[in-house]
Parts: sequence; structure tokens; C-alpha cells
Amino acid sequence: MNRAITSIFPLILISSLLSADDSGKKVFESYCWGCHHQTATAFGPSFANIASKRSAEEIKAMITDPESVSKIFGYKRNAMPKLNLKADELNAITEYILSYKEVNSKNDNNESKEQNKTIIKNPYPTIAISEEKN
Repeated sequence: MNRAITSIFPLILISSLLSADDSGKKVFESYCWGCHHQTATAFGPSFANIASKRSAEEIKAMITDPESVSKIFGYKRNAMPKLNLKADELNAITEYILSYKEVNSKNDNNESKEQNKTIIKNPYPTIAISEEKN
């Protein structure tokens, strides 16, 4: 009996972690994707950028009361709409945003710090080959 419980517990833990990440992604797809992307700046900052600068409490506050929090952060204007999320949705999206913190750290250490700069090592190799033949 103990062996069965010991075997099942890690599976339950892993599935709950995957479920939380999955629910965060669903909240992102429902409410956030129009203005935010995970690692690239869109209309709003990327989740990697947010995660590198904000705590869970600050993220939750910005989602639930963006107008007030924008003033506290010193922003001159705010385009973020107030989202009325359930507590589990708010926790899920906060965890999902913070999961991109390491992505930003890796980019800072390994790549240029310029944001939104795409570097393609071998762009469109088939086009270059066909142009050389003509």
C-alpha cells in the first residue's frame, strides 16, 4: 500500500504542475495574446520582460487594477484593460508569466541585449542558391 501511494504521489504532483501551466496558457490565449507575447515585445511588453522586473503581487495588481498600478509605477499612460479574472485564473496567468523569467535571463547572458532584434544565421538559403544559378 505504501509503495502504491509513493508511486502515485509524484504523478499527481507532476500532473498538477502541468495543469497549472496549461491553465495559464489558456488564460493567456483568452485574454492576453492580442497585446502580449511570451518572449517578444508586441503592443505590450513580453512576459519574459515582465517576469524579469515584477513580483507575483505586482503582476496580479497590474492585471486587476492597471490604472492605479500604472500610476504607482510612474507610467504616464496605461493601455492595459482591467481584467476580472477568477482567483484560479489570476494565479495561473501569474505563474505562467513568471515561468518566462529564466527565458529572459538566458537571453541577457547569451545574446545581444537589444530587444526585438531577430538574428538569422542562414536566412533563406534556398533563395540564395537559386539566385546564384541564374
